[in-house]
Amino acid sequence: MIHSWPRSFIALGRMALCLTLALLAHSEPVRAQASDANLQAALNTLSSERMLADIRTLSSASFNGRLAGSDDDRLSAQWVAQELAAAQLHLPPIMNGSLRFPFVSGKQGTPLGVMASIISASTIQPDPSLRMGSADQMTPATLGTDYLPVFDSPSASIQGRIVFVGYGIADPAHGIDDYASVEVTNQIVLFLRGKPDHYQQPVSHADKVRFAKSHGALAYLTATGPILHPYEARRGVTGRPSAFYSQLPQDQAIPGAWIGTALAEQLLAGSDSTNANRLRLLQEQLNNTASSQSRETDRYASLDWNSTRQEGLLTNVVGLIPGTGPDAIIVGAHRDHFGRPAGLFFPGADDNASGTAVMLEVARAIAKSDLRPQHTILFVSFSGEENGLLGSRLYVTRPIVPLASTNVMINIDHAGIGNGRLTVGVTGLEKTVATAAGQAAELTDKLDVYGFFPGGDHVPFKEAGVPTITTVSGGVHPHYHQPADAADTINPDILMTTARYVMTLAWQLANEP
Repeated sequence: MIHSWPRSFIALGRMALCLTLALLAHSEPVRAQASDANLQAALNTLSSERMLADIRTLSSASFNGRLAGSDDDRLSAQWVAQELAAAQLHLPPIMNGSLRFPFVSGKQGTPLGVMASIISASTIQPDPSLRMGSADQMTPATLGTDYLPVFDSPSASIQGRIVFVGYGIADPAHGIDDYASVEVTNQIVLFLRGKPDHYQQPVSHADKVRFAKSHGALAYLTATGPILHPYEARRGVTGRPSAFYSQLPQDQAIPGAWIGTALAEQLLAGSDSTNANRLRLLQEQLNNTASSQSRETDRYASLDWNSTRQEGLLTNVVGLIPGTGPDAIIVGAHRDHFGRPAGLFFPGADDNASGTAVMLEVARAIAKSDLRPQHTILFVSFSGEENGLLGSRLYVTRPIVPLASTNVMINIDHAGIGNGRLTVGVTGLEKTVATAAGQAAELTDKLDVYGFFPGGDHVPFKEAGVPTITTVSGGVHPHYHQPADAADTINPDILMTTARYVMTLAWQLANEP
């Protein structure tokens, strides 16, 4: 039966419907304005003084350089957990068989959110020696300036002739073999870092060490060439040697050292003073052609040091702000650095006490605000980044929230030094997501947005199919992997810029439908 409604009733219904739609349309901007106001209020609570204090604490001698797997790193994990608990974050119990350590308790006595795994920690003992020169007269190189041992190298007591092997790549199937024209058995090879643009295959430092060992080399030296790749120039790469791990099992490793570009140039020039530009000319030829430029030198080297390995606990710390829905985002930063290898103290202020401090400050600001996210925000302090991304790989194998329900991983690294701009790398998302957050944080003119960054704790997440956004402070980082990376070099304005951006980005992503 079809009713015939009076026209006045129909008109009234239309008015009510229009009013309802108008109210709904009006309520969305009101909610958005309230959310924006809450976000702005929370941004105003960010403190560069607190972040600087956190960096001074983490990079102090109290934590001794935070070597992954060491007692010092465990203590730094405890300190981070205490800061998260003080910020009133939830510290979740860990699933999937991960270990728990009762450092502190979170809300309602929740056990500390710690994820741990046993690793083998390696370091070079104090007073290593690298000597170079002619066969009958070798002089010592200066530790830290001329060279640094590769920190997970085996012990060394080696002497031999230096043989230059280009980029150290042996891949004849793809048209390049730097070992084709030289004999390196019982010699010390010298190869350049990186690879020529015409070689399209991936090649790692570990691959190069395997090539050297398989050809009979006793040890290796590696150096940055005088001709920098544009990416290296943009990141401020210098000719100084840097702290480094080969990330090879001991049965595949040989002793090695990273030497400065100036020292490599001296070795290639040899006893002929007219050959001062030989390394540059050789690198130009290597970059322009696949033909081998390898050759013996008239220089010799001796490597002498002791290295030790011991088992320890790699420790991640996790805190969360619960959301109203089932999904989550991750805000992460690695905490570890290099400790005291070869008797040198590496404070790791910019790398990455700065990123850890930004993560903690963003966690404090959101936890103490009126902001309540739709998606849970996990704050993760990773260890083992410097040693093969061990902590982030551990998380990906034992996630707190299933990776299928993890919408994005935001990684913060090197957040305290540079030119005042932010370099942002995006994978699995449109770049407009990164730029929109910059606009909301009033930082549009300070963002440089790119695609994938090849290194960092975001990589295991990308490989597992989780979208990632990585944030680093742009420009030159002159103390990168150096003992000079100390708290007094950190710029508080850059810290604040990074924190404002990360907080705005996290909030927007945590409230996407």
